[in-house]
Amino acid sequence: MIRLIATDLDGTLLDPCGHMPEGIFGAIEKLHRRGILFCAASGRQLAGLKALFRPVADKIVFLAENGALIAYGEETLYTDTLSEEKVLRALKAIERVPGAHPLLCTPGKAYYGDCSQPFLRYVQLSYISNGQRDLYDAANEPICKIAVYDERGPENNSMQILPPLLPDVRLTQSGGNWLDISEKSANKGNAMRILQEKFSLAADECAAFGDHMNDYEMLLACGHPYLPTNAYPRLKELFSGAVIVPSNAENGVLRALNAIADGKPVPRA
Repeated sequence: MIRLIATDLDGTLLDPCGHMPEGIFGAIEKLHRRGILFCAASGRQLAGLKALFRPVADKIVFLAENGALIAYGEETLYTDTLSEEKVLRALKAIERVPGAHPLLCTPGKAYYGDCSQPFLRYVQLSYISNGQRDLYDAANEPICKIAVYDERGPENNSMQILPPLLPDVRLTQSGGNWLDISEKSANKGNAMRILQEKFSLAADECAAFGDHMNDYEMLLACGHPYLPTNAYPRLKELFSGAVIVPSNAENGVLRALNAIADGKPVPRA
């Protein structure tokens, strides 16, 4: 029996325009009544997630900053932050990447150093608690994650330059033009295992939905992995046995959530 369902947002639960599917709050309420815990698992900041899920925020777990921060109700269950030395070294390394713009993400606020577009527009859309600051001055704050907007796309730019310069941190493509830098232990899979321990859940009692490589560990930690048809090809290769649900444009995850809540088979693509 499934007792926890975690889903990524962008590219998974949200539609291609980044909108919540109509009926999601009703589905979460229905899961709650069935005793199934819903977990919003995202690279987004906690403040933004709580605002996005405001009508049901007291009923769900938030796995923010790609697993570096977990919150339930008013309680912070877990944080995993980068040391000041690693943040400073990462900022220096990012300066060597053409078209790369770093964003320092603390548990409460995201700091940007420049106002380049479309970088700033994307920051303000996804990080509702944000501000401009000298990033080197902010490096001594608790940094959950450094999000890097790569104008050229990380696959052929920052991911070719940063790995040898930053061997002791985790670098993950998180979708589109974004790359995330965090502690090696900060990922959605490790966060999922912390939740499983806290709520006494077996892996087979957990389901997860994800579309990109920052969802890999979370999907691996759950006995019921699901991918939308629009998932990143490499992720599909790694989870060839996963259930494929309709795309985010077709509200595939919402349909699956309702099916699970109703005790029915999950619709497949």
